[in-house]
Amino acid sequence: MNTPILLLGCNGQLGFELQRALAPLGQVIALDHHACDLSDPAALRRQITEHRPGIIVNAAAYTAVDRAESEPEMANAVNALAPGVLGEAAARAGALIVHYSTDYVFDGQSAEPYQESDAPNPLNVYGQSKLAGEQALRASGAKHLIFRTSWVFGAHGNNFVKTMLRLATERETLNVVADQYGAPTSAALLAEVTAQILTQYRPAEQFPFGLYHLTASGATNWHAYAARVIAAARGAGRPLKLAADGLNAIPASAYPLPAARPANSRLDCSLLQRAFGLQLPSWQAGVDRVLQEILRP
Repeated sequence: MNTPILLLGCNGQLGFELQRALAPLGQVIALDHHACDLSDPAALRRQITEHRPGIIVNAAAYTAVDRAESEPEMANAVNALAPGVLGEAAARAGALIVHYSTDYVFDGQSAEPYQESDAPNPLNVYGQSKLAGEQALRASGAKHLIFRTSWVFGAHGNNFVKTMLRLATERETLNVVADQYGAPTSAALLAEVTAQILTQYRPAEQFPFGLYHLTASGATNWHAYAARVIAAARGAGRPLKLAADGLNAIPASAYPLPAARPANSRLDCSLLQRAFGLQLPSWQAGVDRVLQEILRP
């Protein structure tokens, strides 16, 4: 692949992994928030005009789910408006744009994993802004891939795994929600799958553009997820303050947050696996891989 790849949001946990995964594909122009502010439409257009990429990978987003409830303007500028601006610029340049969205576009009331064809109904400002971004990109006329994912974590950046490890060293007991279900998905998996799919892309050939669900396989709840993280820390000999029976399962209603969360965040990824000939690994494999990196002596 000879076309330049413009990567936005290179310092986030996903952007960090994308820099590594995309490097073998050719020239990667990696920009962080300071080099390209997604809330500044003129800056976005300028970067695409200057670099003339054949592929744009947008790993940047406003991800402060609870703060978005009190900062809807900023959440919408980055998550809702910017994808449309990028899409319009990509369409003019003839570039493919890759964009990431979220399970939070759904309300979580379904008993089954969500398919791409299911009607979105976000419960919070963050989910509403991400859904609006999907719609703006799809309406832009750009060749696009939108990957909805869930519960992203990695060795780089802040996430649930690192929060649990930190709290387990500070507290004797922890209360963790046990009635919300999803698939913890590593940033490394997202980056690796993105790179694998882009190796199949040829600008002059037919390609299955569109919206896809992309998570690790399987599902769990936050409490069971935390238990796996803490068990790994104990097994690695980490000194923890958390008592052996100190991890308590609670309902989400006992831990109110500014932004409501869906009870069911499971996404059906069979469309992506069929379209691109991929097999997605288990969430446990991804969590264990990152824990080995974090807990390495």
